Amino acid sequence: MKNQAFNPILPSWEYVPDGEPRVFGDRVYLYGSHDQFDGADFCLNDYVCWSAPVDDLSDWRYEGVIYRKDQDPRNKDGKMHMCAPDCVQGPDGKYYLYYQLHVLTCTCVAVADSPVGPFEYYGAVQHPDGTPWGEKPGDSFAFDPGVLVDDDGKVYLYVGHSPAPGIYKTILKLRKNRVEEAVCLELEPDMKTVIGGEHPVVPGPVLARGTSFDGHGFFEASSIRKLGGKYCYVYSSILSHELCYAMSDTPTGGFTYGGTLVSIADLDLNGNTVPVNYTGNTHGGMAKIGDDWYIFYHRQTNKIKCSRQGCAEKLTFLPDGSIAQAEVTSCGLNGGPLKAEGLYEARIACNLSGKNGTVKSDQARKLDKQNLLPYFTQSGKDREGDGDQYIANLKDGAWCGFKYFAFEKTSQELILCVRGTGEGVIRVYHDRSAAPIGEVAVHPSADWNEYTGTLTPEAGTQPLFLVFEGSGALDFKAFKLL
Repeated sequence: MKNQAFNPILPSWEYVPDGEPRVFGDRVYLYGSHDQFDGADFCLNDYVCWSAPVDDLSDWRYEGVIYRKDQDPRNKDGKMHMCAPDCVQGPDGKYYLYYQLHVLTCTCVAVADSPVGPFEYYGAVQHPDGTPWGEKPGDSFAFDPGVLVDDDGKVYLYVGHSPAPGIYKTILKLRKNRVEEAVCLELEPDMKTVIGGEHPVVPGPVLARGTSFDGHGFFEASSIRKLGGKYCYVYSSILSHELCYAMSDTPTGGFTYGGTLVSIADLDLNGNTVPVNYTGNTHGGMAKIGDDWYIFYHRQTNKIKCSRQGCAEKLTFLPDGSIAQAEVTSCGLNGGPLKAEGLYEARIACNLSGKNGTVKSDQARKLDKQNLLPYFTQSGKDREGDGDQYIANLKDGAWCGFKYFAFEKTSQELILCVRGTGEGVIRVYHDRSAAPIGEVAVHPSADWNEYTGTLTPEAGTQPLFLVFEGSGALDFKAFKLL
């Protein structure tokens, strides 16, 4: 690769969650929702696309706006948001973008001759009589579309939304739609007309009781891939912070629970019960890039739920064919650990917590009344950033983690770029329960300032955890390893 690859994948000012990676030719294309920095709601911006060569996952290129909200004839004023999309190449060679306007109950389709558009409105997924699927009583709520074009050319659409049991009755009163499970719809070659009825795929939290899905029932975020001769369905469970998977020999049913692919807080990873990040929703898909499979997902920023950024991790297949839960890292697409030298942005931290832990992203501002939690943020408004995203509000006991680096030296300098009212030390660890490997003294500064300390790292692949001990608060922009 030309450069190293980091999480989040895209530039600091870009907020593309719900990532669906698709390999077309020699490039991987990333489709997703498009949040605003500090947005008041999800998915406020038009769809954009980014792509990278399959042999250089550090070299992401902005492909521009590929579809605008006001291109849908029911949304000419652009007031409805476009939720998580998916894109596939149809048997006819054209590219089909599936999406949903957030207050409607049906899936819409746009079409283009290129994977980066320009896409034009094509229509709604519909019953044979032309009624949009989702608008007839008994139709499932057609949310978060995932699409599969099978080897034989048949097309399958996966949709659904299944909320927590406590709000089932409220949802059912407001909608005519079924919300109990994820479902599969087979489509005609026209890519939008449904053949037959719905096929249940994964049960929601109520129907999951007593099954292998119990505790990890379907919530939202359908995504589908084919692994060899089997069908792998990826979804966000009712826990919301995790992406799970289910496997089947057929595309329309018979799925069995596989496990968790990734949790944005590393919950249940190696028995971990303490979240190492803000929890909140996540959504993504799998892609085979070269010889490896990756899971794409997103994280929360700015102490809110609506400014999300895309990340990815390599997947490991176990001897029994199952997929191990991936760890959240700073170097998911890098092909290995980062070099233990050079300049790194603080925003690539994969763990971030206050002294007393974390909270759900949608409750952070409400619950953090004493302003104790650190968070990722930027200066400027949406899409005005110039690479200045940083960690704000590191107070006593707050910590951030970076995984992983390949250390070779037994003594190195660490230079931190910080600002703020903080007075104290930042202690550096490979393991927060062991002795520190170094520390850096910091002092109050209104402007960004650099402070230097010495590390005695252990050779090999190691994480770095930075813990602030002192008074006041720090903003943390970057660090150098020398």
